Amino acid sequence: MRRPVGLWTEVSLAILAGVLLPFFLPFSAAAQSNRVLGQVEIEGKTNVDKSSGVWVDGQYVGFVKELKGDKKLLLLPGEHKIEVRQAGYSTVKEEVNVQPGKKTTLSVHLLRDARAQFPHGATSQIKLKVTPDRAAVFVDGGYVGTPHDFGGVGRAMVIAPGKHQIRIALAGYQDFVTEVNPRPNQKITIKTDLIPGNQPGPMLKSHR
Repeated sequence: MRRPVGLWTEVSLAILAGVLLPFFLPFSAAAQSNRVLGQVEIEGKTNVDKSSGVWVDGQYVGFVKELKGDKKLLLLPGEHKIEVRQAGYSTVKEEVNVQPGKKTTLSVHLLRDARAQFPHGATSQIKLKVTPDRAAVFVDGGYVGTPHDFGGVGRAMVIAPGKHQIRIALAGYQDFVTEVNPRPNQKITIKTDLIPGNQPGPMLKSHR
């Protein structure tokens, strides 16, 4: 998908990353852009719902409970595909039509996926110490949660021995990709600080 060019692109990136860009835009232009953007608020009732990851137009943007305040989800007007995912639960998929200056509220409730099972012989453990810890973690291409879920006392990723690819992604940062090959019952800790990058955010699609 081509990244749209123009004023709204830069403003949306600034909002998504939670970074102010006063050197890019005059104040009056930034204020005008905020009137054009629409907001999507996602509500969850359970801890599972609130800690689930959110994707907009295929790009991970954070988890449900943090997308508020200075991290609220502001999108360009038009159609957007929103997915809410959690390891072991069925994905919630919604399509929203964002209107300029208006807020759309989505209530989500994830149901346990009866097909989800721990890998056979999962005896190895991986702990993650990642900044920011709200990124998305993928193992062999499948979403499993956030670094916060697999760090700290009593929290670790249980995985089958053998080779696995681990990818950590967050909009506005470069992906971190590594390969692990744990032995049975081995414990591994992965530490990294994600590097800010110029990856386009999901909400930068113009409505045509």
